[in-house]
Amino acid sequence: MTILQASQVTKKFGNFTALDGVDLDVSRGEVYGFIGPNGAGKSTTIRVLLGLLKATSGEAKIFGKDVWTDAVNIHKRIAYVPGDVNLWPNLTGGEVIDLFVKMRGKQIDKKKRAELIERFDFDPSKKCRTYSKGNRQKVALIAAFAAKADLYILDEPTSGLDPLMERVFQSYVEEAKQGGSSILLSSHILSEVERLCDRVGIIRQGKMIETGSLDELRHLTRVRLVVETKKELANLTSLTGVYDVEQKDKTFIFQVDADQLDHIMRYISPFGITKLESAPPTLEDLFMRHYEGTSAGGGVS
Repeated sequence: MTILQASQVTKKFGNFTALDGVDLDVSRGEVYGFIGPNGAGKSTTIRVLLGLLKATSGEAKIFGKDVWTDAVNIHKRIAYVPGDVNLWPNLTGGEVIDLFVKMRGKQIDKKKRAELIERFDFDPSKKCRTYSKGNRQKVALIAAFAAKADLYILDEPTSGLDPLMERVFQSYVEEAKQGGSSILLSSHILSEVERLCDRVGIIRQGKMIETGSLDELRHLTRVRLVVETKKELANLTSLTGVYDVEQKDKTFIFQVDADQLDHIMRYISPFGITKLESAPPTLEDLFMRHYEGTSAGGGVS
């Protein structure tokens, strides 16, 4: 069942096109990773989905409702965490957590609230003006997970958190998924996306350039091989799909296009393989291949 769907969404600011025909869909119980560099259009897309910006053209729906005309009803069923949280300076963190939950029309689960406060090592009694960026982020995260939502929209949610708190966050995303909730996760921490997400969409200059599971996308990048043979490998650099060959005595380290791997291994085998190490491409490998030689900055994020 599709929870969120955007079809050919375009957003223009004057002559500048921030989003150019963005297609996006998130299913029930799915964690969808939304990645791209600063200026690619991630936050603009999320603002359109939240009904904060009206799309110039295209259609976006959440729970089958139009994100612009039905934003009020949609917001009762979602939880949103931005990457830069601004809070009321004279309220305590605990007061703001309760306020955020009530604004969604939810009843506060006091037991869950207390558990989150403990797990995130957060002091809810202090005034918000005293909080660091990381603690302000904790306020939004605790409020988001303190009451169940059908959809979590998380835009750089771990900004300012230390690695230990990032792991706590990840555990609550996994818990929400197990509970049947859907999560749209925009993050610059590619290892986090790789660990949590069922599918990934990569946006570049306002356009979606790849979408799929990591297994589906990995054929687009290369595998790193370390090979040692009895006889010295000959003509390796002349083979189709082989890149960045380094030789250390009888050991060769190189990159191989994933779809050429079978062909390469057949060529190497007669030389007598004594050592073989293979490392699958990471999400970072895939991401960087798409952005090699391009500028990552500029524009509207």
